[in-house]
Amino acid sequence: MNSLDDIDNKAVFYSSLIPAIAFTGLLWLIKIYEVYTGIELSHLGVYPRQISGLKGILLSPLIHSDFSHLISNSLTLIVLSFTLFFSYRKSSIPVFIITYLATGFSVWLFARPAYHIGASGLIYGFLSYLFFVGLLRKDAKAIAISLLITFLYGGLIWGVLPIDPEISFESHLGGFLIGIICAIIFRNTDPKEIKKYDWEDEEETEDEYTDDNLNPDDIEINKNAEEIYFYNDDDDDDFQPQKRKK
Repeated sequence: MNSLDDIDNKAVFYSSLIPAIAFTGLLWLIKIYEVYTGIELSHLGVYPRQISGLKGILLSPLIHSDFSHLISNSLTLIVLSFTLFFSYRKSSIPVFIITYLATGFSVWLFARPAYHIGASGLIYGFLSYLFFVGLLRKDAKAIAISLLITFLYGGLIWGVLPIDPEISFESHLGGFLIGIICAIIFRNTDPKEIKKYDWEDEEETEDEYTDDNLNPDDIEINKNAEEIYFYNDDDDDDFQPQKRKK
């Protein structure tokens, strides 16, 4: 790997990490604002099947009930969003936008009548996408990411079930299903990684011409050479002998 590859990889790394941290940082700023001003923002979440609740499609992922809720989401959100941006450069932005909006809309359509807030729907959407797109693409890098995601966050799958009435499993389930849909749609958007070996970086060199090189055009055949015949082992009586120069 040359220095240009190192520079490019660093640029991709930081351009993926910065938006992941920046988005999560925005959630913290909003929560700090709530605490500092004493203004409760939970009413800006998604309220299903109410026109006034539509604004929550945009705002609900930004709002958390308390710092414990926010802390539980922050690290996972950074890891998954960074992995999305870093591993799938072309599809990451549309996947982010679709997961953000479609998850909120699914909650508005089907969830229980209550205010639904938090970025958990995004987490489940990214988790689902990273897992299933690896299975669909079947290249080594994507499969490795799928296995890593399963190892780190496989236990979150129980969150799509209505186990705790205080938790919006509808957001989890909606995000999870949206992630599967995105994986199907964008599975071939990003080019598959082609392994390049060190020897492929070597510049091709042409053979140098020297006076010792043999030129076939310079070879002369002795026209006075004795002609002889040769036969093959074919028993065909119609076989015609061929001539060669001796």
